[in-house]
Amino acid sequence: MKIDLSGRAAVIVGASGGLGEAMAHTLSGAGAKVALVGRNQAKLGKVLAGLKAKGGIVESFSADVTDEKDVARLAEQVNAKFPNPQILINSAGTNLRKPMTDYTVAEFQGVVDASLLSTFLACRAFVPGMKGTGHGRIVNLSSMMAHISLPNRTPYSSAKAALLGFTKSLALELALDGITVNAISPGPFLTEMNLPVVNDPEANKLFLSRLPVGRWGKVEEIGALACYLCSDLAGFVTGTDILIDGGWTAA
Repeated sequence: MKIDLSGRAAVIVGASGGLGEAMAHTLSGAGAKVALVGRNQAKLGKVLAGLKAKGGIVESFSADVTDEKDVARLAEQVNAKFPNPQILINSAGTNLRKPMTDYTVAEFQGVVDASLLSTFLACRAFVPGMKGTGHGRIVNLSSMMAHISLPNRTPYSSAKAALLGFTKSLALELALDGITVNAISPGPFLTEMNLPVVNDPEANKLFLSRLPVGRWGKVEEIGALACYLCSDLAGFVTGTDILIDGGWTAA
């Protein structure tokens, strides 16, 4: 069955590359209008051009989604273009890899805020417009690192685990409004964030040895899952987390 998101507008936070960009392409391909959100306007511009070349109805918005006032401004600008968007994907995030005792407070807080605070601010800004429409979809990008972890990932694992609790609680709050809230927990995908691992032969070998499917994930696979969760087909799916990790956490 082909998923049709025509008539829906989607806000994708963290859309300037990687998984966010992939989800933007998939949702746009399914007919959704797409608001691309990120800090890097140049990167957003490239994604915007790619989607418009395919006939997508898309706009880009530069914002610091960890800043309360900036998110309020963002919501006003998005609503002016796409009133009351019914889909919100929170894909912002960053990571630093080093021993816990080497982090400054600012570094630790920065990693946590990029995933958790940004999601709270975006949900607070866009959920009111979803209410009363009879349809709402929120997808939060967590990580398999919320379920298992590796050394030197303390703030990242902390943030992504907290995001799962946020997802469950918000799903219960919004269930009777017809708004679903779910998380996706990706495993190793070929994105810019994972280039330090991909480019390290020993680290790459270790990752592949732990993947039962024997390969890194393709970003299009995340896009397909997100598109399903944003569709009418997933109306009975809420408050859950879907691991898409090539079997890593099952081994």
